[in-house]
Amino acid sequence: MSDTAKQTIALVDDDRNILTSVQMTLEAEGYQVHTYTDGEQALQGLVSRPVDLAVLDVKMPRMDGMELLQKLRARSSLPVIFLSSKDEEVDQLMGLRLGADDYITKPFSQRLLLERIRALLRRNEVSRAEAAGENISATLTRGLLSLDEQRHRCLWRDTEVPLTVTEFLLVKALAMRPGMVKSRDQLIDTAYGDSIYVDDRTIDSHIKRVRKKFRQVDEEFNQIETLYGIGYRYREN
Repeated sequence: MSDTAKQTIALVDDDRNILTSVQMTLEAEGYQVHTYTDGEQALQGLVSRPVDLAVLDVKMPRMDGMELLQKLRARSSLPVIFLSSKDEEVDQLMGLRLGADDYITKPFSQRLLLERIRALLRRNEVSRAEAAGENISATLTRGLLSLDEQRHRCLWRDTEVPLTVTEFLLVKALAMRPGMVKSRDQLIDTAYGDSIYVDDRTIDSHIKRVRKKFRQVDEEFNQIETLYGIGYRYREN
């Protein structure tokens, strides 16, 4: 039996076509899947049948994804990925502030969703191992930056910077080789894989949000440099 066969995922979306197609993809990968078509139904189901991770649509009848997440966070640290047809930064930031772990906009690649699910489940497994007293962490340090991939934890000046999975991958890719320029295409491959089409501006938006998060911790943060027409690099100390 594979590791994924032991893991259960909840899908919550009022679009039954999305539920069916994503359920088939996840079950083909060995996951157990529970599906719900509205937030109220999902809350009742998640309380009675706990899962390892939940994928929530933002806009749903009876109880939307934001309200559902708030109620879940009151009782659980369950990993959560938001799905939404809206690409407005305010919605993404609100979801992340409420405690979502990542945010994917529709239409989306099922491969991308699968990779995000795998990454969050790995992070959750590491947290459980640490709770059991196992020390399996490895940290990348660049000056004032500390990246713990196993814990999915980013620190700047010893203060945590809450990054999504995608944002963490981008920061790691840049910090691995300070002073070396990474093109947008290279960063797209890092964050999404080489078979998924993502517009260059998506990377620009991610970098903008990453800088904003770091500057909430340190107004003087300027480690990520833009080389116009080329890409980005992490400044050498």
